[in-house]
Amino acid sequence: MIVVAMAMSALGSLCFLLRAILGPSLPDRVMAVDGFVVSLVALIVLNAARTGTGWFLGVALVVAFVGFVGTLAGSRFVERRGV
Repeated sequence: MIVVAMAMSALGSLCFLLRAILGPSLPDRVMAVDGFVVSLVALIVLNAARTGTGWFLGVALVVAFVGFVGTLAGSRFVERRGV
């Protein structure tokens, strides 16, 4: 079941990546990158559950934090730019 969840999360990641590339506006791209990071964190956590190793959870925490800060920066940029 974890493998199925990983496959679905990977499919979602590809959809977010496609939206980030083809997005019609900058806010769409910022939200797509945020969704991609969330899907990436889900993949890392699922991989930690599959392999039984805990050090993946630290990696997931760092990726989530960097994604959060990146989303904040992108949102502030969009807000100041007035898009």
